[in-house]
Amino acid sequence: MPGITSANVADAIVKLVAVDALPSLMGNLVMGNLVNRDFEPSLANAGDTVNVPIPPIMSSNNIAEGGSVQTQNPSLGNAQVVINVHAESSFQIPDVTRVLAQPELLSMYMSPAIIAIAERIEQDLLKLYANLTSNTATGTGNTTMTESVVDSTETTLFTAKVPETQQRYLIVSGATYGDLRQIQRFTEQSSIGSGLPIQIGMIGRIKNFVVLRSQYVQMVSTTTYNLAFVRDAFALVMRRLPQPLPGTGAIAQYAELGNFGMRVVMSYAPNTLAQQFTVDVLYGVGVLRNVFGVQVLS
Repeated sequence: MPGITSANVADAIVKLVAVDALPSLMGNLVMGNLVNRDFEPSLANAGDTVNVPIPPIMSSNNIAEGGSVQTQNPSLGNAQVVINVHAESSFQIPDVTRVLAQPELLSMYMSPAIIAIAERIEQDLLKLYANLTSNTATGTGNTTMTESVVDSTETTLFTAKVPETQQRYLIVSGATYGDLRQIQRFTEQSSIGSGLPIQIGMIGRIKNFVVLRSQYVQMVSTTTYNLAFVRDAFALVMRRLPQPLPGTGAIAQYAELGNFGMRVVMSYAPNTLAQQFTVDVLYGVGVLRNVFGVQVLS
């Protein structure tokens, strides 16, 4: 059985940090958990372009008696997403060995770092509202959202032939979410048969939308740009960052689960005589299928 050394203790600490990092990130994302996520554990650099395939459009043919099939040559569409964001959040721990004895101490350091990265991803995804140009925006800027706006938004996606099998999401600002809670038909027991939504303050579903709120819904002047979309409207592309050069005194571990991936690096900071942890992620965002999303103004 190998003995305990400073090397394997350091490696164990980084692994412990990495294991705690990813669940915290996913738990603090709204948009990031709803969009199409493309992740491969292949090394990449900031500025690389990733080609995300889009299913082709095909037609049907009515074969008359004695006729023949019409062969189609479909080709996958392509959405190019540049992975141009290298987001990091770093912190220092003077006595790093205490992390092994007191895991809750790690959480106190780790949570703010992860939340900072999650907020960055959330903002970048919600800024994509400006790229939704296929469908006419619904609602009116600086105006309270009404039931008819929600209804026309769902109709817009239906008219755009968004598959009924794909879950529809409506992401709104805190103020707009509050306005929707004032519509009695959406919350009152006399209308929905249960008083639970008004008790817990959560709306749930409205007219085929799962309604969620985010602090990072974009606002320009007095207009709020809420978003209605299905998963394939947007893409979040993540790629693995390289390991530090051997002999540089830095140790790295990857935290990867499903379509998410992060790197955790521990190094020594001589100026403060402390261990420095850096949690970073390389990603890019983009519109995948423009017709699958619509701006909802309020």
